[in-house]
Amino acid sequence: MGRGQPESIDEKYQRLLEAYVVRARRVEEHSLAADWDALVALTQMKIKVCFNDGEVRIRYELPPEELVESAAARLRPILLEQEDCFHMKALAALGYFCRTSPQDTEWIRAARDEWRTRVNPSTREDAGYWVMVANTATGEDHDLDAHRLAMAWIYGDVVHHDPERRQEGDAFGLLDRFRAAAPLVAWSMVGTIELLNYIRALYEAGLLQLRQEVFDERVPLKSTVWEETAEVFYAPAGAEPPTLASVPMPEGWLPLSKATDLSLFQHRFAGQLLNTEPSLSMAELPSPEEIEAARSPKGGYSRAQLAAWGVPWAPPKGWKDELTERWKAARQDIAPPPLPPPAPADFAQETLDFG
Repeated sequence: MGRGQPESIDEKYQRLLEAYVVRARRVEEHSLAADWDALVALTQMKIKVCFNDGEVRIRYELPPEELVESAAARLRPILLEQEDCFHMKALAALGYFCRTSPQDTEWIRAARDEWRTRVNPSTREDAGYWVMVANTATGEDHDLDAHRLAMAWIYGDVVHHDPERRQEGDAFGLLDRFRAAAPLVAWSMVGTIELLNYIRALYEAGLLQLRQEVFDERVPLKSTVWEETAEVFYAPAGAEPPTLASVPMPEGWLPLSKATDLSLFQHRFAGQLLNTEPSLSMAELPSPEEIEAARSPKGGYSRAQLAAWGVPWAPPKGWKDELTERWKAARQDIAPPPLPPPAPADFAQETLDFG
């Protein structure tokens, strides 16, 4: 599409599908989706009933609120009609490209109906359940279905501070709002990932023309500690700043080297801004197998071994994963080219797995 030219229907729907793929892959990488069976189980509200000396107690077991909150944040654009990655827009785009395939059209229609029922139910019965509470001191009664309770948590407690949502759900308390939201977030994740997999299957079968980059683009950061080769320059405060990355540094800027006096980089609030620490070469980075082989018979690691890998004592949580990520990143430049993917199986058979 040239600049100033109107966007064609094909271009519009390709853009929407590509936006959906990128966002849905980010949802797919959330830790709640790491255990698929547990995620699917969370979509159903299950209550444990206990009987003890004539007393009936009910028990709920849900993931930590912070975990569900981060999943809701990743999902939110998929739930919003104005976003390019809105779930219904992706289904509309898929319906357009699959309009000559009765089997795919039927799957898309069923997926659309189920999404509407679960994510935007029109009745209290579709919402699953509702809660009624009474304040015996004031005589006030309140009645709210599970979907509106969930929306009160998502938009009143989490991604917004919507006063109307908060007021509507306030009488029920944070626990009731979260209890309603967790299954909705889980189900939305399941529906999002299933649609993503359907798009992948169509793409791999050559039935969708999307850019390969949207399937390869890095979406979540696996590690937030990394090293990279860099050229670092510095100048006195007030020096002319560089204007473009492609032009030489202005006069007065000097390259940072091992001989540079780091005491120059002091800030009255932040303290020492730069410091040096040993960096492992690619050859020194241990592979996952080498990390496991260095474990002592009691299951631990010696201080000397950890120090050789640049791990402090006591080792912080996640240090093995961090070393593995650095080892993988260092090998990316020397890894052999990947083998070509196997020929796709008959697509009609593959789609049976997504129902």
